[in-house]
Amino acid sequence: ASQASPAAKCLSMLSLSTRLLRPSAHLTSHRMAVHSMRRAGVRQISTHFARMDTPWNPGLVIVPQQAAWVVERFGRFDKVLEPGLRFLIPWVQRVRYVYSLKEEAISVPSQTAITRDNVSISIDGVLYVKVTDAYKAAYGVEDPHYAVTQLAQTTMRSEIGKLTLDTMFEERDHLNSAIVAAINVAAGDWGISCMRYEIKDITPPRAVRAAMEMQAEAERRKRALILDSEGEQAAEVNIANGKKMARVLASEALMQERINIGIGEAGALKANAEAGAAATLMLAEALSVDGGSAATSLRLAEQYVSAFKAIAQTGNTVVVPANVADVSSMLAQALSVYKGFSAASPVLATPEGQVEASTGSEMPLRRGSDLSASGF
Repeated sequence: ASQASPAAKCLSMLSLSTRLLRPSAHLTSHRMAVHSMRRAGVRQISTHFARMDTPWNPGLVIVPQQAAWVVERFGRFDKVLEPGLRFLIPWVQRVRYVYSLKEEAISVPSQTAITRDNVSISIDGVLYVKVTDAYKAAYGVEDPHYAVTQLAQTTMRSEIGKLTLDTMFEERDHLNSAIVAAINVAAGDWGISCMRYEIKDITPPRAVRAAMEMQAEAERRKRALILDSEGEQAAEVNIANGKKMARVLASEALMQERINIGIGEAGALKANAEAGAAATLMLAEALSVDGGSAATSLRLAEQYVSAFKAIAQTGNTVVVPANVADVSSMLAQALSVYKGFSAASPVLATPEGQVEASTGSEMPLRRGSDLSASGF
């Protein structure tokens, strides 16, 4: 061994130093686990985004999809590995941080906040974030998970202090949007983007909850009374409209009935007038023929006697002529009325065809024997 060349001695010493410096795989993983536990215990660092047990560098590494590996060269930042098969120089380059680029949900612990109307409430939520820049996430903040959680809590307290309790219940979407906008402004330097924030539970004090329940119950009773009154109002309106329509229809029916009656009476009067005119024409024609005057005188006498008969049958009051026993005088009176009518009428043709005017003199009366012979 003493006669070995200097080159062989140098190579032997290098291999020995390599074996001494390179620990076993079990020892390396154990040391890294202990180191991770110490760091998480002392500094309270979460392993939500970055894995502390970073992969060992064998030379060739495979980066999974939606992952970003931060590589350091001799303790300084070198590059960020993208998904796929990558080559790293052992002992020179080291995978320092491993980040997931997927959207992740972080539960924000419950905290106490005071609204603008001085109501103390307990509120918690869920924060949805994702890593957009692995370099900033690795070197911009010590613990991104802890930082973004604390920022969400402080922003939540600040935004709740601007709203009243009732407004906060009504505008939860606006509150969520305001918290997301405030987080994105501060978390931009950390390489983290807040996608959305959702409030899970809002718990007011017991006294406030009791008052809210009473208010809700009173509001429900109010709506019930309003609905009942509106129903009664609608019913009354419907009944009134029904009565109105019934009266309108009845009045229209009565009006139509009266119109029809008037039309019928007018038709009847017209028919009576036409019948009277026709009767008058027929009477005039009858008077113009032979024996027309005698027949007319006989007809008038019959009607005169019938009129006294009807008066005697229909009423208790009886109109008696001056000379009841003398029937011939009654007939003479009726004929004298006819003669007066004939004197006021136009001239009539005589049986011989000659035109004579009525002189207005009375017709000589017959004796009782003559009346008996003629059929009276």
